[in-house]
Order: sequence, then structure tokens, then C-alpha cells
Amino acid sequence: MNAKFLPSLIARERFLAVSLATSVIFLLFGHSLLSGLDAPWWLAFIFAWLFLVILGSALAVVRHAEQLARRLGEPYGTLILTLSITSIEVVSITAIMLHGANNPTLARDTLFAVTMIVLNGMVGLSLLMGGWRHREQHYNLQGANAYLGVIIPLGTLALVMPNFTVSTPGPVLSFAQEMFLAVISFGLYIAFLALQTRRHRAYFRLEDEAGPDVEESPRSMEGVLRHAVLLVVYLLPVIFLAEQLAPPVDYVVESMNQPAALAGLTMAVLVATPEAIGAVKAAGENQLQRSINIFLGSVLSTTGLTIPAILMVSHFTHHPVTLGLQHTDLLLFLLTLTLCMVTFSSRRTHVLQGIVHLILFASYLFFIFAG
Repeated sequence: MNAKFLPSLIARERFLAVSLATSVIFLLFGHSLLSGLDAPWWLAFIFAWLFLVILGSALAVVRHAEQLARRLGEPYGTLILTLSITSIEVVSITAIMLHGANNPTLARDTLFAVTMIVLNGMVGLSLLMGGWRHREQHYNLQGANAYLGVIIPLGTLALVMPNFTVSTPGPVLSFAQEMFLAVISFGLYIAFLALQTRRHRAYFRLEDEAGPDVEESPRSMEGVLRHAVLLVVYLLPVIFLAEQLAPPVDYVVESMNQPAALAGLTMAVLVATPEAIGAVKAAGENQLQRSINIFLGSVLSTTGLTIPAILMVSHFTHHPVTLGLQHTDLLLFLLTLTLCMVTFSSRRTHVLQGIVHLILFASYLFFIFAG
């Protein structure tokens, strides 16, 4: 059995060789590779190389998280996926924050971009595809309301409230306010986690769903261990290569005078794409509940875990962050939260809801350059 299994495993995980080789190359020759970014063709090549390898590795992380989900059942599989992607998000933001000139709005722009990509892009595409194939889809309304009941107050406190505080000038928080936000964000996430995994697990599954397919056999446990190890092995190169991606992204924003929000959008696309593929695929297979668990769980982890982590990094590295959204971004954020409350006010979804969310996402992309 092992003789047949090993070649199959090597074939499935062949991208790991690309990820590890790229990591070794940049570990040994990274300084020289990143020294010629003033040449547009070389900048594009390095950026595309790193971006595609990081994205491919992140997709592998998602694949193994999905395998763990099948063996462990929901919501544990989705939680593993969410925490893995959150770690990539934190490391990517931190790497660019600490590289070159300080970009105090990077964390805010990335958090906002993740919110718009997930709550409008992912939600819109999932509802559109699911509604097109299956007319109407069903999900557990209590679970969606539980997600939004935490996302809305945390998102408002983190990205809107800084505009209205008077202890510091501008859309920034004082140290005491940042620590308060970090504590309540992390505390609410832990409280939600307890509700999701223990007290009210049924909120995050459909009533007619079958129970998790978990085989209590040595082979099943061996599979869990294998996928868990491979998930970590793929995750480590992602964390290292995200740091190498910082110079090209920083160069585009600072030296080529592109909108600062592009750096946040790049990081957001990197961390949100793997989850987007899983969510849209689940909706297309008429598993809207899993899709909702993925995209709402992604936004919740961003507000509940990424914000506290970035605030702590900001404090210890003395790189201040600006959290308050401004102008069109603020309006689009509030409009998105309002639309989500309307969309997830019924147990059924349809294509029109998906179209409206996608229009808001297109508006976000348009106003980055014309806002």
C-alpha cells in the first residue's frame, strides 16, 4: 500500500517543490534579485513570480484544510482554513509595514479590501452562481446572524469609530483606545468560537445535513495527521515569501506614484483568493451553508484576530497605523454592512442579491482610481 501511495502523494504535492525551491532561491539570492526593481520588466517578473508561488501555496493550504474538514466535520475544518489564511494576512501586512517608508494606512486598506472582496465579491459570485444553478438556496439563518452580530460592531469600532474620537487628531486611536479595541476584538472572537464549536454548533449547519464523516480508524487518523503536516509545510514558505513580496509592492506604491490602496488590495487578493475559490465552489455545489461559513468566517477572523495582531505589531515596532476609513471608502463600507443585513435576513437567496453585491464590489474597484 505504501509503495503505491507514495508516488501518488508526490504527484499531488509536486507544487511543494516549486514553493520550496523559490524560498531557497530568495533566501540565498534575494538581495540581488530585488535590487533591479527600477526596470519595469524585472519588477513585473519578480512580482508575478512571488505572487503566483504564494497564491499556489495558499491554494494548497486550502486544499488540505478542506480535507481536514471532511474528516473532522464542520465547523472545525472551516476554522482551520480561516486561521491559516489569517496568519498569512498578518504576516503579509506586517512585512510591508516594516519595509521601506512607513505606510500607516496599509493595515486599514488591507482590512477594507478583504471586507469588500469577501462581503461583495465572494458573496456576490457565490449567490449568483448558486442562484443561477439552483434558483434558490437555503442556509441556517441563525448562523449568519451570529456572524453579522459580531462583524458589524467590530468593523464599525475598528474602521469607523476612529474618525469620531477626539483624544487624537485625525482618524487614529490613542494607545488606550487601540488596546481596548484589541482586547474586545480578540475577546469577542473567542466568545464566538466557543459558541460555534460547543454551545450552538447546530447554528452553522443545516438541519437536514448529515453528520461529519469521521472514521475512528487508524487510517482516518493517519489522514488527519498527513493533511495537517502538509498544511503547515505549505504555510511556512508562504510566510517567508510574503516578506519577499514587500519590496515590489512597496516600490509600485512609493516610486511609481500609484494609489496607496493598491498595496492593501494586493495583500487582500493574495489572502482572499483561496477562500473565494472554496466558497464559490461550495455554492455552485448547492452547499451554501459551507460557503457562508467560509466568507463570513473570513471577515470575522480579519476583525477579531488580524486587527489585534496588527495593533500589537504597530505598538512594538513603533509603526503607527491609521484605521479610520475616509470619503468613498467609508460610505462603501457602511453600505456593504447594510446590504449584508438585508441579504441575510431570509433563509433563502437568489441571483439578484448576488448581482447587487457584485455591483458594490465593482464600485470599490472603480473608486480606487477615480475616487
